[in-house]
Amino acid sequence: MKRVFVSSGIRHDLILADKSAAGDEYLQTLTRHHVSGHLKVAPEHVSASVLAAMKKPPRNVLEEFLRRFKAISREEGKEQYPVPYFISGHPGCEIADMIELAEYIRDHRLYSEQVQDFTPTPMTVSTCIYYTGIDPFTEKAVHVPRGREKEIQRAILQYRDERNWPHVREGLRLAGREDLIGDGPECLVPRGR
Repeated sequence: MKRVFVSSGIRHDLILADKSAAGDEYLQTLTRHHVSGHLKVAPEHVSASVLAAMKKPPRNVLEEFLRRFKAISREEGKEQYPVPYFISGHPGCEIADMIELAEYIRDHRLYSEQVQDFTPTPMTVSTCIYYTGIDPFTEKAVHVPRGREKEIQRAILQYRDERNWPHVREGLRLAGREDLIGDGPECLVPRGR
């Protein structure tokens, strides 16, 4: 066997949480020898409020990881890309949060190969919040997207897909973000026909 590549996603936040030299060494070894061109990472979101609901680290952790990954790839003369995994419809996520994520994807020229609409899974805090609408740690109410809103959120996450444009436009209008509808470089979708 000559090479072993990581094909599943990695926990980028755990690499950066390791403040010893082991975290840096792991990232360097991974980037130099075990990435076949694309490295899957699972930030799941970038909105501060959604990340807090997910109990995930803030956006700057993802950005620091991406900076280091790209720097090591450049040093090695390798053309390697991060492939982020994002989720829509998670408890605590509102349409405005999905728009923030779509703008982040656009601005960072990311292509999200893997996307998922939140699906409740047994024994998780997120599922508890999904069914109760309450954060069990704070006992505060949490917005839980359902029905049409979940459809809109997923469409916004996949705003490049022409089939989603009607839903994306609807979501942008609901959020008061019609500035993102049109032909400008900052727009997510063109105007409707």
